[in-house]
Amino acid sequence: MLKVLIIGCGNIAGGFDADIEAGELPRTHAGAYAAHGQFLVQACIEPDGIKRAAFMERWGIAAGYESMEQLEVSNTEGNSSACFDVVSVCSPTSTHYDHVVQALRLSPKLIFCEKPICDDLVKARQLVRRCSDQGVQLAVNHNRRWDPDVKKFREALKEGKWGLVRSVSGQYNKGVLNNGSHMIDLLQDMLGPLSLVECGKPVFDYLPSDPSMPALLMGRDGVHLTLSCGHASDYSLFELQWVTQRGVVAMEDGGLLWRTRLTTPSPHFLGYSVLAGSKFSIGHYLQTITNAVDNIYRAITSGQALASTGASALETQMICQQMLDRSMQALRT
Repeated sequence: MLKVLIIGCGNIAGGFDADIEAGELPRTHAGAYAAHGQFLVQACIEPDGIKRAAFMERWGIAAGYESMEQLEVSNTEGNSSACFDVVSVCSPTSTHYDHVVQALRLSPKLIFCEKPICDDLVKARQLVRRCSDQGVQLAVNHNRRWDPDVKKFREALKEGKWGLVRSVSGQYNKGVLNNGSHMIDLLQDMLGPLSLVECGKPVFDYLPSDPSMPALLMGRDGVHLTLSCGHASDYSLFELQWVTQRGVVAMEDGGLLWRTRLTTPSPHFLGYSVLAGSKFSIGHYLQTITNAVDNIYRAITSGQALASTGASALETQMICQQMLDRSMQALRT
């Protein structure tokens, strides 16, 4: 059994699974570790005592601490013999840097960090380097790298089944780092390396330091990628549409639904091709955290490559930072 420490006891740590029905796929770190069967969450850290106690009771966790410092003191005093194989960093982004640094002092085999790595690009580079120097694997939860539908579509594009990609358009909200980074990372994985062409003014629909913004990017082979944004106060928004030589593919509702339209001869105009009616399929987005935890297990036990690493997350964050800088510059002009 691999021993786990979870830092932060909020929604992605376990809260989204609070009322999960028996047999449903987990949405969280704690839920995925429990469902996998080869992990034991030994301890958690959460400054809110009520939240910490509820989390411990829900997931059957033996030890809970107010802070990393308290855990370290407990170890020093001999009150705990905790030695963790995996540390999940599920705390707020503003605390990621400190928590990853503190996690490295525990010498785990792997750190599983929520995205972004941290809220400062320079510090994010430092964390990636420090993990590498210490021989600790760093997985970052850009979860669509573990989405089987995304993987299947990426392979189909690579094999030429859809012909050339003509353009891609996406819509998102709730911050370029918080939510937009998922979209940038997905596109970086499928059509990268990306470069930023232009960026519009920010839409402050999340944190003041993390607005959303429209952007035009260029991918491999000169493919243009257009991103537009809604407002997080309206509804959650994460959708992408690929216009290809042989049809249009759309990922809707964050990946819970996929829609394809193939080319077909026009029934009205001889010699013209049009798009056929939509064919819908249910997506497997909810499998991502399960697949991520299994990938982590195999990365530790058999050397399987991680689908999302500190290095890949850093490339994504660099594009996001360029968008932030360019957008704030547009605001001033």
